Amino acid sequence: MNNNELSKDQRILIALRKTLSSVVRETTPPPGLRHPLSVQTIEDIKHCFALISAREKELTEESGITNTARPRYADEPKTSHVVPFTRPEKK
Repeated sequence: MNNNELSKDQRILIALRKTLSSVVRETTPPPGLRHPLSVQTIEDIKHCFALISAREKELTEESGITNTARPRYADEPKTSHVVPFTRPEKK
């Protein structure tokens, strides 16, 4: 689905999610240092992410699309393998 096929609500939610995640990434300090955001602000951001996800799910379900995508973590075993392909030499 490209950006032209998304509803206004979907485009707004995507922009909000991207902006919030950028703020979190850019303000997260190195390990051992105190976070510049207050505990309440961090909880509010988590709540916003939960609301965005819930609304995205509702919109997906309303459009009749089944979402089977799941997150993949870096330490999770891979379920597929890339097989190298080499073109045979011409004789």
